[in-house]
Amino acid sequence: MKVGFIGLGRMGMPMSRRLLKSGFHLTVHNRSRGKVEEMVSLGAQQASSPAEVTVASDIVLTCLPDVPTVESVFLGDGGVVSSSRPGQVLVDHSTVAPSTSLKIAEAAESRGAAFLDAPISGGVERAADGTLTIMVGGNQTVLEKAYPVFKAFGANIRHVGPTGSGSVVKLINQLLVGIHSQAAAEAMLIGVKAGADPETIMEILGTSWGTSFMLSRNGPSMVERDFENARAPLRLIAKDMGLIHEYARGIGVPTPAGDRALEMVQEAINKGMGELDVSCLVLPLEERSGVRVSLGVDEDPGFRPSPE
Repeated sequence: MKVGFIGLGRMGMPMSRRLLKSGFHLTVHNRSRGKVEEMVSLGAQQASSPAEVTVASDIVLTCLPDVPTVESVFLGDGGVVSSSRPGQVLVDHSTVAPSTSLKIAEAAESRGAAFLDAPISGGVERAADGTLTIMVGGNQTVLEKAYPVFKAFGANIRHVGPTGSGSVVKLINQLLVGIHSQAAAEAMLIGVKAGADPETIMEILGTSWGTSFMLSRNGPSMVERDFENARAPLRLIAKDMGLIHEYARGIGVPTPAGDRALEMVQEAINKGMGELDVSCLVLPLEERSGVRVSLGVDEDPGFRPSPE
């Protein structure tokens, strides 16, 4: 099967490498040439446009940063949909609004092509080792056709419902990422200011009801001050939480905890932290409380807001 991949970013690169490693004929396109050249050196074919990728492929995958980019790549002049053909499978692994997925699916159907919204979760490490979670919205039969491709980089591949369902489930996940990250920062800071050892806090909570994946992920980053290794940049978390906020409001579901967490995320971004890892949510709290998670109560938290 000939596979096309558009978007060689933080997740797209390791996913594309997995496709080559699995033996697929791969054609790639990306706005920056350097990443394309790296993939070509590994055996991929390069394309100069989304249209060229589509013409060369049986199945086209995208992994892009935001809604405008996704809509441009799929629906713009010279985009994926306008170059698609009957029987072709188009897949978006990006995190977007369900309405975007529905719009693309409708356009693809008018060309005789099929569309799956298939957002991913698991981070760069799991993309590299082929163990991503993939939540798929769309036709089950189409998923069965795409399944061998998804297996190259995914270990937990789930059909969750009709078109748009994959995007909804991914946004629910991102809502919890934001809430749990903020809660983890607050919990760690309270414990440390009370005099508890941060490593001990993490060990105890790790075997208690209050644990969460984001606590186990973000806790070490807070202690080690590893915020610049942005495996999950705060600006992307803000984008995703904004999407779920709008979607929930549209269907009449209140999200008070999510709304407050989004406010805290935006506060950190306004302080210049948008490119830092989501674990940096502890920094504004450290500034206010006068304590740093990795140090004693009387230590300077060492946080300096960016000049405005």
